[in-house]
Amino acid sequence: MRDTFLKFTAAGLVALMGTAASAEVTLRFAHVDPDDWQSSKKGAAAHMFKQIVEGESDMKVEIFPAGALGNEDEIVSQVQEGLVQVGMVSGAMSKVCKPAAVLDIPYTFSDATVAWKVLDGPFGDELAEACEAKTGMKTLAYGETGFRNFTNNTRPIKTPADMEGLKFRVQPIPLYLEMVKGLGGEPTPIAWTELPNALATGVVDGQENPVGVIYNNGLHKLQKYMTLDGHVYAVDFMVMSSEFYDMLTPEQQAVIDRAAVIAGNFGRGIQEWNTANGVNAVQAEGMEVYVPTADELAQFREAAQPAVKEWLAGDLGADAAWIEKLDAAVADATN
Repeated sequence: MRDTFLKFTAAGLVALMGTAASAEVTLRFAHVDPDDWQSSKKGAAAHMFKQIVEGESDMKVEIFPAGALGNEDEIVSQVQEGLVQVGMVSGAMSKVCKPAAVLDIPYTFSDATVAWKVLDGPFGDELAEACEAKTGMKTLAYGETGFRNFTNNTRPIKTPADMEGLKFRVQPIPLYLEMVKGLGGEPTPIAWTELPNALATGVVDGQENPVGVIYNNGLHKLQKYMTLDGHVYAVDFMVMSSEFYDMLTPEQQAVIDRAAVIAGNFGRGIQEWNTANGVNAVQAEGMEVYVPTADELAQFREAAQPAVKEWLAGDLGADAAWIEKLDAAVADATN
């Protein structure tokens, strides 16, 4: 199905769906998460978007979940090329818009409500404008992938000192390597598909992921301890080609704008539910969960942030000012 889909040209797709001013507009919405809206934040957002758009206009929405049209990098390319009208991605965004990487600076957000204030305020608007200029994609809304937390099979982790000598699987992203090294652990890049076996055989002692991912993929059965340190708040970006958006009538744009914001917030709510439910579920199945104190979290922050910010400033180059912009926005949202 994917190969056949990709044979279409952007012009061919426009011809198939008609002009935006007509009543024949079909929006293809692609993401990599499961389709179930109760367990998938992207799935929830996609279905809410579809319900509102189809209920308030003559436009139609076709959902392509679970990577049906490719991985996140491919979805981004398809949105830019006009093959997909709406994409919802997380980590892939910083690959095409480097300023988005500042959102992954560890221990930046104390809780989800602070993150929402930052993303839904002036900082989020400015970031969306910067990314649109770099990518040709309009950020319709921000969703939530959730806070990432450490698990391991050796001992409870209450402070960075407890991470000394432990090997942690991380994504092959320099920022994550710097973070774990700063905390005293040994980062080990391993593909997601190889993670369960790496944990089961002791190739690594632990890993880090959102609670919902840990529980839904059975990783808690391979790990004894979880620390709810929330080191990175991962963000979903709901994006649309600026060129396609500009083809729409003002009335259609208004419907899409409203649907996107509600859908993003709905996905956030589902993710918060999955996190709370996941914590209770892993504890019920025997996992030991530790919640660091404010003083302990400060130790994590002081150990991890300097190295990450130094590396990121070098990588961002002329865009390094985004680090200070984010710090200022978080301070405003917290006070």
